[in-house]
Amino acid sequence: MNQNNPWHCWPADKTANELDSDLTQGLTVNEAAKRLEQYGPNRIERGARRTLLHIFAAQFADFMILVLLVAAVVSGIVGELKDTVAIIVIVVLNAIIGTVQEYRAQRAIAALQKMAAPEATVIRDGKRVTISAAKLVPGDLVLLEAGNVVPADFRLFETSQLQVDESALTGESHTVSKHTDALAETDLPLGDRRNMAFNGTMVTRGNGRGLVIATGMASEIGNIATLLQQEESVKTPLQIRLAQFGKHLALAILVVCAFIFGAGLLQQQPVLLMFLTAVSLAVAAIPEALPAVVTISLALGARKLGRRNALVRRLPAVETLGSVTYICSDKTGTLTQNQMHVEALFADDTQLAELPAVDNQNGLWQRLGQALALNNTVHDQSTGDEAQGHASIAGDPTEVALYLAAKQAGFDKAAQSRQLPQVGELAFDENRKCMSTLHQSGAGIVSFTKGAPEAILAVCKDKLTSQGNQALDQKSLQQQVDALAAEGYRVLAVGYREFSSLPEEYTPEQIETELTFLGLVAMIDPPREEVPQAVADCRAAGIVPVMITGDHPATARSIARRLGIANENDPVMTGQELKKLSDDELAQRVRDLRIYARVDPRQKIRIVSALQQQREFVAMTGDGVNDAPALKRAGIGVAMGKKGTDVAREAADMVLLDDNFATIVAAVKEGRRIFDDIRKFIKYTMTSNSGEIWTLVLAMLLGLPLPLLPIHILWINLVTDGLPGLALASEPAERKVMQRDPRPPQENIFAHGMWQHIVFVGILIGALSIGAQIWAIDQGVGHWQTIVFTTLTFAQLFHVMAIRSDRDSLFSIGLFSNPQLIGAVVLTVMLQLAVIYTPFLNDIFKTAPLPLDELMICVLLASVVFVVVEVEKWMVRSGWLYGNRGQGS
Repeated sequence: MNQNNPWHCWPADKTANELDSDLTQGLTVNEAAKRLEQYGPNRIERGARRTLLHIFAAQFADFMILVLLVAAVVSGIVGELKDTVAIIVIVVLNAIIGTVQEYRAQRAIAALQKMAAPEATVIRDGKRVTISAAKLVPGDLVLLEAGNVVPADFRLFETSQLQVDESALTGESHTVSKHTDALAETDLPLGDRRNMAFNGTMVTRGNGRGLVIATGMASEIGNIATLLQQEESVKTPLQIRLAQFGKHLALAILVVCAFIFGAGLLQQQPVLLMFLTAVSLAVAAIPEALPAVVTISLALGARKLGRRNALVRRLPAVETLGSVTYICSDKTGTLTQNQMHVEALFADDTQLAELPAVDNQNGLWQRLGQALALNNTVHDQSTGDEAQGHASIAGDPTEVALYLAAKQAGFDKAAQSRQLPQVGELAFDENRKCMSTLHQSGAGIVSFTKGAPEAILAVCKDKLTSQGNQALDQKSLQQQVDALAAEGYRVLAVGYREFSSLPEEYTPEQIETELTFLGLVAMIDPPREEVPQAVADCRAAGIVPVMITGDHPATARSIARRLGIANENDPVMTGQELKKLSDDELAQRVRDLRIYARVDPRQKIRIVSALQQQREFVAMTGDGVNDAPALKRAGIGVAMGKKGTDVAREAADMVLLDDNFATIVAAVKEGRRIFDDIRKFIKYTMTSNSGEIWTLVLAMLLGLPLPLLPIHILWINLVTDGLPGLALASEPAERKVMQRDPRPPQENIFAHGMWQHIVFVGILIGALSIGAQIWAIDQGVGHWQTIVFTTLTFAQLFHVMAIRSDRDSLFSIGLFSNPQLIGAVVLTVMLQLAVIYTPFLNDIFKTAPLPLDELMICVLLASVVFVVVEVEKWMVRSGWLYGNRGQGS
């Protein structure tokens, strides 16, 4: 049998024939056993799982990590065991973090498995039996009841008031009424296949029977599991940039060290000394603190976001948000409340936002309030505790919305039931598309009927107005229905009828005829209150928000317009339209689309991939099973923590514990701050390394003696580069960080003047250090190497203070706004002075105490760096350097 058949288009008997099953007897036990062997167990299979050891070993394949390991070996060779230990500890720590993150990613499939139903009720050999859901096979005849998790994909052939919650799979915010009729269109989205039930969804009402048409990995939820296994997580921009940085840096270091070594030999310097100098320079030039700075920055950012209800599951995700150019968001539960709400009522040619209060003397509103309060099966178990919210109200989401609208106006169901006790009911039926309840009203009976407008209007004889009963204009009312539906509302009509006595038979022909029309009720799953501002903030930050939902196009357009995601005339791309586009055609149009409706999980991945093909960096938010593959495919996946499914949370990089879309904006700001701080560290350490290299190169070119000993280079690398560099991870966000455009994902980490800064400030530091050497030698100072060593050290400290902001002056951001950095600079100064003025350290570092005037000369020369960098930033602010963008503009 072909499990790709258009089952929803076939009548029940043809389905049974194709499945070689029976609509009354089901399969035989023997046939079921054969099929179980043929199709395998009805469960979600995990892909090949890598062991923890394998995952851990793979963390060392990164080029930057390999460079650091080589540096560790070299450090050990030259006797710097502390450097060796420090590098190894950093590398292992990063490997452990990476292992934990990847191991968590494997748990997404495990979460899918949890959604499977444990048992199923089937008919085999004509007998009703309960079996493990894992033993279901195609062709099995299965019974469904309220409260059941649907255990496989079914073609329904018998239903009684059957309603299913498919929100986790399709994004529909309301339950779906099921029927058995064959459908005409072969290419329908899952949400429109009303004669089918899907694995992992929940029966909320009624009962039914169906034939299993797909199990396990062949079911729709199995297809999602397959997508999860196939999709590989995208590397973050930071990971890509650092990998490129490591490769280029290693090559540059080899070239420079070879030059220094060769130039020293030409000057007839000792071979061993030049070898140690070249090796020390290589160790110093490799920023082994970079992984530590990155990890610390990300960890501090994750902790800060945790306090803002954003749980970071993968540390790189913190920085990644700073690169996001598009946020593709699911609608239901993410942008909206995932709770139907009455937003408009239309009666007596008047549209109101809410039902008038119970003490309103208008008979029309009284009757409408009674109808909304009583015509439902809602059970309210609340105790008056507001903290319970709607969790204590049980019932269909649509009926709960009507019940709450009535209750808010004072039409309490319990009180109304005492006045108008229920004496009968005609339950909702998919064919009638309505529901009726009968109530004792004095000596007579009143019936209230609600349902689809076309069904109610067709059986109404007149309408109730504030002036009494009047003629019914069906055409005008239908136009009002169409107008409300076009705005994305789900519209119901309400009518009533009075009887002198209780009808003998509760039939539609007796009860649901000659009704008096009361009004229209318009409902929608409304936007979350904080989302419009969050959307506006995204736009201000240069981020394009896009809605991707499985819901109806009109509803999607209405919500997108309210949130500011789209304008009135923006097109809506449906899943059926999307299916007709090739990948290239979609890639050409994807930047112009803001709303996608009725899309399936595979199409969500296509949208994300098309944006990525256009070199956009995409964040995907969602809460349903259907969102999980796209969450994994996106540059960063953001799941909802409260209403989200386990599957979505396990596939995501970040979880919003408060389901608040606005939290994403705070995360974007934090991501941008972290990248800026990492970039500042690279600017600082590479400029420092550049200064050391230029000091040696200029000395060689000018024929001067070797200005620095290997131990001086290693000391500067360990103390001067290390402590202040790590403190840069605590630097506050740049001014106007959320008013600049996102960084293009493919942008080089050295963009916006960074490489020019590294080169010219490095040359400046080298020139100042060599200038100090020439002056000291000219003055006949014997400890000229100490002067060079001190000038170079202090120059780097002045530099780190100056680059705390890429644009703003240190005096405008505040000298003490980063107390950790101030502390690191003070500590470094004290350590440097200890090396100069402590006798036993003089022997180790080959230094000598400096008179106060010589120390002041070193400080004054070094301060030139601060002045020059402040002038550079002033020129950047004036638009004279590096373009007008800058960091923080």
